[in-house]
Amino acid sequence: MRMRELKLGQPKGDLDFADKLWKAADKLRGKVEPSEYKHIVLGLIFLKYISDAFEARRRWLEQAVRDPGNPDYYMPDASPEDIESVIEDRDEYLAANVFWVPKEARWETLLAAARQPDISKRLDRALDAIEKANPQLRGVLPKVYARVNLDPHSLGELLNLFAEIGFGEPDDRAKDILGRVYEYFIGKFAEKEGKRGGEFFTPRCVVNLIVEMLKPLKGRIFDPACGSGGMFVQSLKFIEAHGGRKRDVSIFGQESIEATWRICKMNLAIRGIEGDIRLGDSLLDDKFPDLRADYVMANPPFNMKDWGAERLSPHDPRLKFGVPPKRNANYMWIQHFIYHLAPNGMAGFVMANGSLSIGGTEGEIRKRIVEADLVDCIVALPPQLFYTTQIPACLWFLAKDKQNGRFRDRKGEVLFIDARQMGVMIDRTHRELTPEEIEKIARTYHAWRGEPEVGEYEDVPGFCKSATLEEIRKHGYVLTPGRYVGAPPREEDSEPFGQKMQRLVAQLKAQQEEARRLDEMIWKNLEELGYG
Repeated sequence: MRMRELKLGQPKGDLDFADKLWKAADKLRGKVEPSEYKHIVLGLIFLKYISDAFEARRRWLEQAVRDPGNPDYYMPDASPEDIESVIEDRDEYLAANVFWVPKEARWETLLAAARQPDISKRLDRALDAIEKANPQLRGVLPKVYARVNLDPHSLGELLNLFAEIGFGEPDDRAKDILGRVYEYFIGKFAEKEGKRGGEFFTPRCVVNLIVEMLKPLKGRIFDPACGSGGMFVQSLKFIEAHGGRKRDVSIFGQESIEATWRICKMNLAIRGIEGDIRLGDSLLDDKFPDLRADYVMANPPFNMKDWGAERLSPHDPRLKFGVPPKRNANYMWIQHFIYHLAPNGMAGFVMANGSLSIGGTEGEIRKRIVEADLVDCIVALPPQLFYTTQIPACLWFLAKDKQNGRFRDRKGEVLFIDARQMGVMIDRTHRELTPEEIEKIARTYHAWRGEPEVGEYEDVPGFCKSATLEEIRKHGYVLTPGRYVGAPPREEDSEPFGQKMQRLVAQLKAQQEEARRLDEMIWKNLEELGYG
């Protein structure tokens, strides 16, 4: 089955151009190092967007100074010089939350030079000029064009290719189109790069599920392994879809890989999302030691070895439940998330399935976390969701206060959901949770929490179970959902026993005959080759 294509709306109808752009751009992938290719392409998409937004604002200003109905700008006897002074006023752009683009960095200037032998240097200079003109972009843009092995002709092809994308007015719609193109390309890069791509990408369906379960409408959102910023983007989409206000949330993130940090900063910038995103190793160099977040959402790297445990202080305040082993950072991440939760905070994060059942030091840490009544819900995920790994994964949901008065008292209970049989194959190797499945899992969680608008909760054999701490103790603090939800009810078999046996015997006989036929064919081929 072919990967489903992203449909992007355009003024003249729905043009399915994202996939076409990807296929055309991907032809050039073999001409540069894969690790550089994504920065070349994503940098051009970003450059095209901010240039289009700039030109849209420029056209508006040019019209406004000639419009009597716009008294703040109208200039009845304006000379061309007067008009130029307005449309080239940097403050007029910044006031409208539009990035200022110097003349040498504007798309039409670069496109006119697309076939020039120095186009790569011009692009680097353009990005440098944009950074200098917009301090919030300082050190973010990928000035890699002059040092990659991409000939001017190929680079010119890319410029002409992305000239087809229109990110003009209206602004909100432009950001939506750009964001979807950008997100689509990030996902495709992750698909192509496999394990390496996972450094900056979490499958959208997994992000959606975490956000739908936590419902981050207000407060501080923190992702200490933020990658390309997918958790933030989806949180803001959730807020907008539910009539909330972006200004009601504050975003904080940390990313250890500089190139990925840049992608995240660009991903947020093109959507107009403000956030404090810092560069550094969260486990060894926590940039937010005093932050207590209302929502922690993350997809940290699984089973990190040699993560620097020896560099931790024995008095590190995050190690409340125990010191994790040097060979695996999973329980360092979990304790990091707990440490950063506000008194009423909640966390939702991806973990390897082994975190649910491993013994030893990690098992002891898990026991203490369970006994502290921090575990709210565990979701077993279906296989093949991730481009990065085939390791079975799960979602943990933690709650600092299960008796917060908003919903029912969940103290001493944990919800287990087994979603391993869910999802649809979107190609031969990757699976996705459908929107209906995401809604089913999230509604189950919200009903269990006692949210009145979603109805009553009830255990469903094979799918969900509300377990007590006493039950978890009996299972040795193992949190694998399959241990609690049991098996789904068996469907009644209406076929009579005698009839079923006749059918099965006939089926077995046919299979044996086919096996003999294949054996004879194999030996005949071997004899013809002189090996019989």
